[in-house]
Amino acid sequence: MKQKRYAIVDLETTGGRASRDKIIEIAIVLHDGMQIIDTYSTLINPECYVPYGITQLTGISQDMVQGAPRFYEVARKVVEMTEDAIFVAHNVRFDYSFLREEFARLGYTFSRKNLCTVRLSRKAFPGFPSYSLGNLIRSLNIKVNNRHRALDDALATAEILRRILNREDNEQRVKEMVNLGIKEALLPKNLTVELIHNLPEECGVYYFHNQKGDVVYVGKSINIKKRVAEHFANKSEKGSKLQQHVHDISFELTGSELVALLLESHEIKRLSPAINRAQRVRRFPYIIHTFEDESGYLCFEVAQVDAKSRKKYNIISEYPKLSHAKSHLNRVMEQFELCSRLCSLHPGKGACFHYHIKQCHGACVGAEPAKEYNERAGEARDILSTVFDKDFFILDQGRSQEEMAVVLVEQGSYRGFGYIEREEMNGHPDYLRDAIRPFQSNPETTRIIQRYLSKQNGVKVIPL
Repeated sequence: MKQKRYAIVDLETTGGRASRDKIIEIAIVLHDGMQIIDTYSTLINPECYVPYGITQLTGISQDMVQGAPRFYEVARKVVEMTEDAIFVAHNVRFDYSFLREEFARLGYTFSRKNLCTVRLSRKAFPGFPSYSLGNLIRSLNIKVNNRHRALDDALATAEILRRILNREDNEQRVKEMVNLGIKEALLPKNLTVELIHNLPEECGVYYFHNQKGDVVYVGKSINIKKRVAEHFANKSEKGSKLQQHVHDISFELTGSELVALLLESHEIKRLSPAINRAQRVRRFPYIIHTFEDESGYLCFEVAQVDAKSRKKYNIISEYPKLSHAKSHLNRVMEQFELCSRLCSLHPGKGACFHYHIKQCHGACVGAEPAKEYNERAGEARDILSTVFDKDFFILDQGRSQEEMAVVLVEQGSYRGFGYIEREEMNGHPDYLRDAIRPFQSNPETTRIIQRYLSKQNGVKVIPL
């Protein structure tokens, strides 16, 4: 490992969010594992306001960055200095994400092997009360002139790395971290660590192919490279199958996690990959439907349907197996203390079993008014439902800063997704509809959309 080059990077920024905030100073220290071989640092004009709190912390003021180069003017230097080097930082996710975001704004994908000295320090120096850079500087007695300035902090990080590399047994530990935890013995013969490192660190769907080119596994992730690496980090039943069959990897970027989930579901059903287990079902012959009985109570029932008989029912959800439908209805019945007789789970007349154990309020014997019972039954119906009662578009992050993903729900069902340029988007339904690629709806796609919207992901919903 000592023959490798390390690019130790430190940034000062206007805040803590890469998608919102900007870089105001960058420093890069090149290290060969034994000594420093080059350094570079510069202030950056963020083209935005430098908060007073940041000036207090770093000493970098608005006047200082006003005449500094903009990021695009130093981007080439950053690429050249970090090329063929391992990207190192203290809390590497912070610095790496800011640089990736800055390069993305320029239309360039910045991708480097990376190494975190926080994680390394925890293993190399166990027992410290904290592994923040300031605490490590004090604990290891490292001399620093200007804390919270990029070059001084990068030099301190370089010294921490040097001391770690000089300790016994750390060479293998560093190698494992750089290789994303991949155990090379678990890699299929035709795959290399380098190939996995070249995968994008972006959201999308990935495909594992066998020697014939057939897809044997489909997955999705918000970070394709990280997720693929995880497949080969530990020995497991699935990992053994992948090691045996995988010959190549391909991917499709989606930007939006919702689109990735929908595309993954579609592709698993379309391709029926041998190693995938979940979401391969295509038929959903069992349903839960609702109706009102002669006393005005909202009732539920599980039934088996075909294409002709479906129209007779007010269907709220569909299932591949009878047991799935009954167990789902039973869980919701218990959650809302509904009557098992009115849920058609226990046949007969008179008081149901759950009424005797005080888990039913007595709708089966008229002890609970229909109005009160139906309020809870209505909530249960909403939980069970895999049918949308409104038409709408969902707008989410696209595959670039200039793009939005569009998902259409219409006539109670998911209709497909597509992409549109932000500057061309005017919210007009016909305009958004033109971007949609049609995809088949099923109960799983509905649940995917419902779960995603319930997470409050910051997506925009446009009613039709």
